[in-house]
Amino acid sequence: MSSFLRSKFLYGLTLVLVVQTVLFYSASHGENTPLAQPLQEFPLHIGSWAMTQEGVIDQDTRDILKADDLMSRFYSGPEGSAELFIAYFRTQREGQSPHSPKNCLPGSGWQTVPEETGRIDAAVPGGSIHINQFVVSKGDSESVVYYWYQSQGRVIADEFAAKFYLVSDSIRHHRSDTALVRVVVPILGGNVKGAEKTGQDFIRASFPVVKTFLPE
Repeated sequence: MSSFLRSKFLYGLTLVLVVQTVLFYSASHGENTPLAQPLQEFPLHIGSWAMTQEGVIDQDTRDILKADDLMSRFYSGPEGSAELFIAYFRTQREGQSPHSPKNCLPGSGWQTVPEETGRIDAAVPGGSIHINQFVVSKGDSESVVYYWYQSQGRVIADEFAAKFYLVSDSIRHHRSDTALVRVVVPILGGNVKGAEKTGQDFIRASFPVVKTFLPE
């Protein structure tokens, strides 16, 4: 009986995915939503934070991501440093889509610390945003990672929800543009709470600026 129910569930899930795929590709014809501004014009100073280094994104990474615009920058503030990474996709119809940091970082040798993985509500001007937070380690180095997907002014933490909105927005608005926003903060001296505070302070300062660059 349980085997029969599992088979029905898998069949139903497969059918839903097929229907979603057909609707997505048929509804998102001809879309091409540009950024409000190129990411290269992102400010060097954000409140009390100042850019210290331009990140290097190698060609192999660019080829894998297939993003239409990319940015990696390191900022320093009163309480620490943070890396801001943004990958923007005008459309997801041609095999272009964000790669979850939970999959990409382990591929670079970083390991996720399971007990430090979850979601938080990060305070930003005018309210809060629900985003992912987890800790990664590589040898003696540890970092706190925050990330979310941002589409049409909407902040999304969950990958499944992002797929739902992808199909919905393609059908309703003929758009599938999205961005992956990631913030990485090094953990110094094992002070996880201090790194979390630094990361959330940086997100609070940078989020309003990020919004002005991504299309609503």
